[in-house]
Amino acid sequence: MVDAGGVRLLVDAGLSARQLSRRLGLLGIEPESLDGILLTHEHGDHVSGLRVFLKSRDLPVYATPATCHVVREGVGPVRWKVFESGASFEIGGLRVESFPVPHDAVEPVGFVFRTQAGAMGLLSDTGHVTALITERLRGLPALFVEANYDDALLEADTRRPWSTKQRIASRHGHLSNAQTAALVAELAADGLRRVVLGHLSSDCNTPEVARSALREAGVEVDCAGQHEPTRWHPAVRPAAEPSGPAAEPAMEFGEDELFGALASRRAG
Repeated sequence: MVDAGGVRLLVDAGLSARQLSRRLGLLGIEPESLDGILLTHEHGDHVSGLRVFLKSRDLPVYATPATCHVVREGVGPVRWKVFESGASFEIGGLRVESFPVPHDAVEPVGFVFRTQAGAMGLLSDTGHVTALITERLRGLPALFVEANYDDALLEADTRRPWSTKQRIASRHGHLSNAQTAALVAELAADGLRRVVLGHLSSDCNTPEVARSALREAGVEVDCAGQHEPTRWHPAVRPAAEPSGPAAEPAMEFGEDELFGALASRRAG
């Protein structure tokens, strides 16, 4: 959930319509007040609640052409807003920038959200961190990012067949705690201060293990759970150090520039 620049956007809709409405309510958001829904990709744990949630709501749904093509068959009439992967577009006072990510979906994307006051990034299901991803997320004060599994816990897991483990850990699967920690450490050097970890596996990860992996990064870390929304997190840009007489004034988000995580579904 992103609330910034006078715009309220829900990213993905993988929970049931009832749970989406309940958890939005816990964050103080009326579903009817949303300005739209953005889709990262077409997998069921990101879109399965869309059809029922939109039955009584005329909300635009933003997706890439390939994602739209796959999802539209299962949701019925929807007010689609199609954008090309890598494109940027405006929704009210909020600028949305998309970028491609490696995952076993038809056209998965991540997002950066910007207002005149600041910015935040969102990186969901991703097999590995590309140079493009790092550059798109550089300089942001806040980030929602997946930390799906711990390498040792995934290797020791007895519930998943080896083929599933290979898919999760592949370059088009999901990010491990170690991969996410490396990304966050690099971004922290460029101003990242607040991170919410999502998509934690309930079998191959724990919030404590995930937080421990990011302990050395020097950022504030929260973990999105599977059953309740996180608290709201202000996306505040740190004050800039003056570099000379022509230095630009620092920008920061106001109190209404926020992001919250409704849920994080496990992979596999």
